[in-house]
Amino acid sequence: MCCVIHNLPMLVQPVKTRIFKEKEDLEAFIVEHLPTLSDGAIVVVTSKIVALAEGRTGRVEDREKIIEEESELVIRTKYTWLTIKDGTVMASAGVDESNADGKLVLLPKDSFAAAEVLRAQLLRRFGLKNFGVLITDSRFIPLRAGAAGVALGYAGFKGVREYRGKPDIFGRKLQFSRTDIADGLATAAVLEMGEGAEQQPLAVITEAPVEFVEKVDRNELHIDIEDDLYKPLFDQLK
Repeated sequence: MCCVIHNLPMLVQPVKTRIFKEKEDLEAFIVEHLPTLSDGAIVVVTSKIVALAEGRTGRVEDREKIIEEESELVIRTKYTWLTIKDGTVMASAGVDESNADGKLVLLPKDSFAAAEVLRAQLLRRFGLKNFGVLITDSRFIPLRAGAAGVALGYAGFKGVREYRGKPDIFGRKLQFSRTDIADGLATAAVLEMGEGAEQQPLAVITEAPVEFVEKVDRNELHIDIEDDLYKPLFDQLK
């Protein structure tokens, strides 16, 4: 375990690539476009090409059936299906047809597992020590226009920075404060990678203020609905 803290500014560099093909080798694709990687880097991969590598696609005419199968909860709304998948609220269980060449692309089967496998492959190839992988998607934030990045899975670094019990600038102990590192990095990366025809499904983050670890806790970002700040809003849906 190594805590990496820098005074240098964090840099997010999107990577222009060719079009990724379904069931193509993801490691080979990344190495093709990132022939070198430095220690302390985090490679960001959009969930779409991870899902394509896994063959996680479907027919457009089967959209509703696929969304129901992929979701733990489905509520039809004015604009979309509001769903819960993998303990997270999202639209249409993440099923998407943008940049999909006439198909539906689902989310990866297990983004944390995919990130861990990819990190191990790239660690071996480049001989790195402190190194992370982040798999991203984009989400709509309630009562905000536009989409922002979100972390579906990650490996090699802690996704949460803990402030509870630590003093603020006036010495008062913080009771609830935590920083969502993983989603913050995802938002920065998705902003640079784009959502349209930019053709930038990869990015490299350097000088990120993260703590690199060998094993991540995939549940560290999860909050049970009973403890969630917005539970009263969810209760109104019943």
